[in-house]
Amino acid sequence: RWFTHFYVVSVLWNGFLLIWLFRAEFLREPLPSWIQHMHHALGRVSQSGDMGNEHFSALLVLLLLWLHSCRRLAECLWTSVFSNGVIHIVQYCFGLGYYIAIGSTVLCQVPTNIRNGKELSVQICWYHIVGVMMYIWASLHQHRCLEILAGLRKSQSGKVVSLSHSVPFGDWFESVSCPHYFAELLIYISMAIMLGFQNVTWWCVVMYVLFNQALAAVLCHEFYQKNFSSYPKHRKAFIPHV
Repeated sequence: RWFTHFYVVSVLWNGFLLIWLFRAEFLREPLPSWIQHMHHALGRVSQSGDMGNEHFSALLVLLLLWLHSCRRLAECLWTSVFSNGVIHIVQYCFGLGYYIAIGSTVLCQVPTNIRNGKELSVQICWYHIVGVMMYIWASLHQHRCLEILAGLRKSQSGKVVSLSHSVPFGDWFESVSCPHYFAELLIYISMAIMLGFQNVTWWCVVMYVLFNQALAAVLCHEFYQKNFSSYPKHRKAFIPHV
């Protein structure tokens, strides 16, 4: 239930960063000094070359990251039905820090000079289109899977009737136990594609998401197998057919 706090922080913080990046790119205003100091602290230095695609890619990724947080917040508030489970304080604090750091990571992919006053040249490349299409596809499936999970605890009228666990069916649940985790990984991979495949920093983020979501999925998969004797044996934990 307290994952809601993560998305509140993400919507506010990453929305704030997005506004500053929009102002810098389209109004040619300089980034605040504290953001420039953060750039330097994280090893990002000014670049004088024409990095138009890099600027647009970072702007696109930060926008979609913010939209992703908005959707997840809406789902936490109006779709998901949470049990009385608890979260460890360390995990809670780490989660808050993660959603602050992730937006800052995207922002730090933009050189601090912000094009030396030049107007943003929006050059849409094939990898932007592929990344956005993959992002939309994964987001739609993630939302559908979360609706299926919530539906297990609701009556046909939409009233919550139970907080117990049940076996989900439909959509990607036919292949894996935790398709919403798999969709989360695909969303982050789609952002790596939008950054042109070559952004090592973001691929490190993708690797973190892979191991984090895989661990959670394996634990969930084992829970299903332990508590439901008729649980479909063909289902994998996290990635279809793996």
